[in-house]
Amino acid sequence: MGSGGAGSDRAPAAADAVRAYAARTRAAADQFAGVLEEIATHGLPSVDECTLWEELREQHLARLARQRPIVA
Repeated sequence: MGSGGAGSDRAPAAADAVRAYAARTRAAADQFAGVLEEIATHGLPSVDECTLWEELREQHLARLARQRPIVA
């Protein structure tokens, strides 16, 4: 064991997990900023170009159902 005690063995894994979370959060923020910049530059799309929220919800629920493990 290192000089830091029992918890020091977990420190690198915890630090890696925090870095991974920071990277995912940064990527999501960058994507959101891109969307906002697009809206600022070109305005909102017309209603005819948008997808209804009900369709988006159904697509998301179907995606979640595919990811769920099947239990016998």
